[in-house]
Amino acid sequence: MNKQPLIESLIARRYFSGFEQAHDTFNAITTASDGKVYYILSSDCFDIAGQMHMYDPVTDETTFLADLNKICGEEHLKAVAQGKSHVPFFEYSGHLYFATHVGFYEIIDDMERLPVNPPKGYKLYPGGHILSYNLKTREFHKLTTAPDGEGIITLTMDTARGNLFGISWPKGYFIHYDLKKNTLTNLGLISSLGEAGIPGADYRVLCRSMFVDDRDGVIYFSTANGNIYAYDPEAGKIVLLPNANLRLDYFGNYDHTRPGSMAYNWRKILWHSSHQVAYGVHGNSGYLFRFDPRKQSIELIDRITSAPSRKSGMFDYYTYGYLGFGLSADGETLYYLTGGPIYEEGIRSAATALARGGVRGVENLHLVTYHLQTNKYIDHGPIFYEDGARPTYVNSITIGPMGNIYTLARFEKDGKTIGDLIKIANPF
Repeated sequence: MNKQPLIESLIARRYFSGFEQAHDTFNAITTASDGKVYYILSSDCFDIAGQMHMYDPVTDETTFLADLNKICGEEHLKAVAQGKSHVPFFEYSGHLYFATHVGFYEIIDDMERLPVNPPKGYKLYPGGHILSYNLKTREFHKLTTAPDGEGIITLTMDTARGNLFGISWPKGYFIHYDLKKNTLTNLGLISSLGEAGIPGADYRVLCRSMFVDDRDGVIYFSTANGNIYAYDPEAGKIVLLPNANLRLDYFGNYDHTRPGSMAYNWRKILWHSSHQVAYGVHGNSGYLFRFDPRKQSIELIDRITSAPSRKSGMFDYYTYGYLGFGLSADGETLYYLTGGPIYEEGIRSAATALARGGVRGVENLHLVTYHLQTNKYIDHGPIFYEDGARPTYVNSITIGPMGNIYTLARFEKDGKTIGDLIKIANPF
C-alpha cells in the first residue's frame, strides 16, 4: 500500500548519494551562500558513522564530503559511531556550523536509550561534537564536545555574535559555546532528567528547536510542560518567562511525563528579523503561532496541517509532528512538509498502536505554504516519486536558489529502504 495514482500531486526526484546504510535524518540540510545544498545522511549502525554530502543544483550532482567519525578524529577509536546530525546548519563568517549525535541506541525498558552496554569490542559513545566546515577550503574542525558522553539533539547560533547554543540528549544539558573565546559553558539540566528519565516520573521530551532574538542575543526554548525559558549570555543564566506558555487548549492535552509526542513543546520555531517575532509550529496539532518574546505573547495564526487533515479534524499519525518547517529567502512565505491522511474508497486508513518513534500509520507527504502578509494558506497537494511511491519519514527542508525544495526522505534502492536526498520542483 505504498503507491497511489499520480493525480493532482507534486513529483519528487530521488538522488542516491552512494551511502547504502543511509537512515532517517532530522533537520540536517541547508542551502548555503555558495548556492550548494549541504546535507547529512545518518546511520543507525554502531560501527558506521553518518556522512556529509553536497548537492550542486547547477550540475545536478551530489558529492561526498566526509565521514562524521573522520571529521571528529574518531575513525580509529572503536567507539559507538557519530551516527547522525540532528540539527540545522548555521552559516557564519564563511563556515557552516553543526553538531553530531548518536545514531545507535540500546533498547532499555522498550525505549531507545543512550547505550550503556556497548557492542563487544567497542567503547561507549564519546559524546556529540560541535563542528565547522569551511565553504572555500572544504576543511572541517572539531570545536567542542557535549558533556557526559551525551549527543547534541538541538542547536542554534547567534550569527551576529558568534555564539552557539545546544541541548544534549538524553538528559538535556543546556550548553553555550563561545566561538571567539573557544569556551564551553554547561548551564545544567533544563527539564528534569529529559529523555533519560522514567516515564510517568522524571521523563521529559526535550525541545528540538530554539531561536535567537538577534536584537539582544537572547535564546529561547520550550519544555514539555509548556514553559518557555530565555537564556541571556551576558547575564549567564536561564530564566522562566512568567507571562507566556504553550499550555493552550488548541494544542491538545498531554501528560508531559510520558513519551510519544512533543507534549507542549513547540516542534520547530524560526526567528523573523524584520517582523521581530518568532514563527513556530506545534507538532501534534499542527498550529502555526506567532511569539513575541518581549511582549511575552503567543498568538495562534492558523492550522497548517494538510487540507485533508484540516477537514478531518484529526491529528496526523506522526505524533511528534514534522520538522520540515522553513522560511523563504525573502521572508514572506513559510514552507511546511507535513502529513496527510490516506483515503481508500472514502475511508481513512486506520491508525495502528503507537509505535516507537511516534509513528501510528502511513501518510501522504504534503507541501503547505503560508504567505505571512496575506495569510494565504495553500496545500500544494501530496508528493509522490515518479513511480507513485510515497516519500516517508520526512523531517527536514531547505529551499534552493531557484525555489526548488530539498529534503531527506525514505525510498527504495535496489530492494533496500534508505533515506537520501529528494528534490521537489518550485510549486510557484
